[in-house]
Amino acid sequence: MSLRPPSDAREPDFPAWLAGRLAGYLCRDIPEDADFAEYGLDSVAALGLYGDIEEEFGPLIEPTDIWAYPTIRRLARRLELRLPRPGGGDSVRAAFVFTGQGSQHPGMTAGLYLDSAGYRGRLDEAAEAVLPYTGRSMVDLILSGDERVHQTAFAQPALFAVGYALARTLQEAGVEPVAVLGHGIGEFAAAAVAGALTLADAAKLVAVRGAFMQYLPSGGGMLATCATPGELAELTAAEPDVGIGAVNAARATVLSGDLGALERLRDRLEADGIACRPLRVTHAFHSPLMEPVLPRFEAVARRLPGGPPRLPYYSTVHGRFTAEPLYAPYWTEQITAPVRFADAARELLAQQVPTHIVEIGPRVVLTPFLRRLGGTDGPVCLPACPGPRSDAVDLAGVCSALDAWPLAGSSASV
Repeated sequence: MSLRPPSDAREPDFPAWLAGRLAGYLCRDIPEDADFAEYGLDSVAALGLYGDIEEEFGPLIEPTDIWAYPTIRRLARRLELRLPRPGGGDSVRAAFVFTGQGSQHPGMTAGLYLDSAGYRGRLDEAAEAVLPYTGRSMVDLILSGDERVHQTAFAQPALFAVGYALARTLQEAGVEPVAVLGHGIGEFAAAAVAGALTLADAAKLVAVRGAFMQYLPSGGGMLATCATPGELAELTAAEPDVGIGAVNAARATVLSGDLGALERLRDRLEADGIACRPLRVTHAFHSPLMEPVLPRFEAVARRLPGGPPRLPYYSTVHGRFTAEPLYAPYWTEQITAPVRFADAARELLAQQVPTHIVEIGPRVVLTPFLRRLGGTDGPVCLPACPGPRSDAVDLAGVCSALDAWPLAGSSASV
């Protein structure tokens, strides 16, 4: 058994090596980006391939990695990252963190869509998955700069499509996340990338979720505050129609509930010198005001299987790592549960010790919180889209920082 070639030798050509082994098991050649299962790789052959890797290169992966990285390109990149290097300890360990509602804006990622064939293909794929439920192409919505992207019925599927496409584009460039975490609606793209939901099932859940919420009565909102949950407890006790909607950092708590009650709380907070800001949302998300949605949503979700994540998944419903199946009970609870982002992010940082965290979304929202939570010795935090006009050059810079391959089908160099 050889762990790797001598340090002065060339690194293994993993794609060519995997292609040769797979051709032997499948009795035909397989393209680098084709899914193993679609070409007939079964569990016996997968274990055989795992054994070949173990014999040739040593203990670089687990047997489950064959299915977690189910193409030659992705599995080769996984092997490359796991290969010991002279000096050791310098391998990139990137976690993906998906933004939630409120990060959307007209024309988001339009420049990237026009510049990068890889991203264009993935966004087209996600947009096609949600189209039967939205009646409007998310690609057309984005490219036209349509202001309706702020309407919940469009915002949620559009954000899901963008998050899924960004993550898959990075994966195709060789960036394989060591863990995923999603904020609010971002959990659905995180679950799809982690293999807990298929693209088709995630798209359906997101689309019906947004549509059901869109038609709730108006009168709800959300208020971002520079306060701790403890500081807000006494105030919210006097306002039963308001609760905590999200805890993003030590002094970054979002209240959610009735607009009139939020306005009264805003006056009291500002009088006490605590900064706060209303969020641009149409409803009181992650609050009891969402309860009328639950029966209809659960009826849809029960018909979809869900499953356990195949990557480490940090739940912002529970505020911790979970390996439990993500199916109807989880997604139904998620609608009214507070987003425990800070708890989940702290546990991810402590358990996974990533070198990098990539914010997956159309603009910077969570990166400042992640930097605060990570501290001065924490990971490098990189937004996939640093600004509203982000394009392939920006994403190529992320790939370069992560020691990844150039973006597929892009004129941007890395």
